[in-house]
Amino acid sequence: MSEIFLQGGWVVDPASRRDAKGDVLIRDGKIAEGKPSKEAVVIQAEGLVVAPGLIDPHVHLREPGQSAKETIATGTAAAVAGGFTSVIAMPNTSPVADGPNTIAWMRQRARETGVANVFPTGTISLGQKGEQLAPIGSLRQAGVVAITDDGHCIQSAELMRRALEYARMFDLPVLDHCEDKSLSAGGVMNEGKWSRILGLPAWPGIAEEVIVSRNVLLAELTGARVVCQHMSTAGSVRILREARRRGVPIEGEASPHHLTLTEDRVEGYDTSFKMNPPLRTAADVEELKRGVVDGTIRFLATDHAPHCGYEKEVEFDEAPFGVVGLETALGIYLTELVHSGLMPLRDVVERMSAFPSSYFGLGRGSLAVGAVADVTVIDLARAWTVRKSEFRSLGKNTPFEGRELKGRAILTIVDGKIRHDLDVRAGRS
Repeated sequence: MSEIFLQGGWVVDPASRRDAKGDVLIRDGKIAEGKPSKEAVVIQAEGLVVAPGLIDPHVHLREPGQSAKETIATGTAAAVAGGFTSVIAMPNTSPVADGPNTIAWMRQRARETGVANVFPTGTISLGQKGEQLAPIGSLRQAGVVAITDDGHCIQSAELMRRALEYARMFDLPVLDHCEDKSLSAGGVMNEGKWSRILGLPAWPGIAEEVIVSRNVLLAELTGARVVCQHMSTAGSVRILREARRRGVPIEGEASPHHLTLTEDRVEGYDTSFKMNPPLRTAADVEELKRGVVDGTIRFLATDHAPHCGYEKEVEFDEAPFGVVGLETALGIYLTELVHSGLMPLRDVVERMSAFPSSYFGLGRGSLAVGAVADVTVIDLARAWTVRKSEFRSLGKNTPFEGRELKGRAILTIVDGKIRHDLDVRAGRS
């Protein structure tokens, strides 16, 4: 029998409506009740927040096929360092995860090398080409929790409709990267003042908003569950808000960079600020925050997208899109949403644990007795500086290098096993 006893922390568990000082006992990988045994590992959590393990609904682990960028081992190590006990892995691997064999390989690899729970997604279309549907039923049987062509928006409304109809049959959410390519047309940054100043190909916000609108109409028609990934414009938020008021089964996802950074950061042609979709205006950032606060956008993700250093060390036009986020996202959300006074801690914890678990059917996100012991311990007062040299991820392409943050995960427990311990047992600084 193995036991961990977290003593005297502030327990924030939205799933069981617990928000008070207390203890949490873990016994043989489950949340237990009663007193700890003499053999229990006792951790003093006074002054710390004890929360359900955080869940990231949007992560690129790059394996199989792109292990120079990231592996399941390094990606999950980065996850637990950032407080995430579960990640939902995107299918744009090599080969693309469009069939059960690749899904089976990913799940086996995660069991062998991962230190966090890995829940794979499958593609909407074969090869992510947007031409023919992937075998959605077989993918479901193989264990995917959603389907997505992330990074490759389905351009055909007819194909997207068929995908939603099949996805509803198999009770699978559809995650969509919203981009009308006839409007984005090779753009690398937001269309506006800065694209004209810098002479870079422009990507207008309307390219996202057209697809968000389409997805609203198709979700309403089919009754399928749709998530608009990494939303970036004020217009998208307004469209989503109106649809959700009407009861359309559509959700939105926010990412740390779109909630905090604006297009002017591209001024120095630093490819650490090249992401997909691109950074937008201050007005877009404010509306995104408003959408998160009022519940229009309920997913708080990272869109962790690691690349090799040499890939980013080229001209801005030629560099790949994407930034890493697993090790910085919690600090960003705590700093920008909680410490700023925009949202209470319990709401942020709920959006990052109980809600994604329930939506994707993961069976996690709770500290109730009998629940799987995935736990994140957070020091809300911890001030720290982002240093990419300290990342566990192979990817160092962060837009937050040198950023001062407040709040950090200092202990991460997955299935009752301590997977990350910043300094809790050794004595906090």
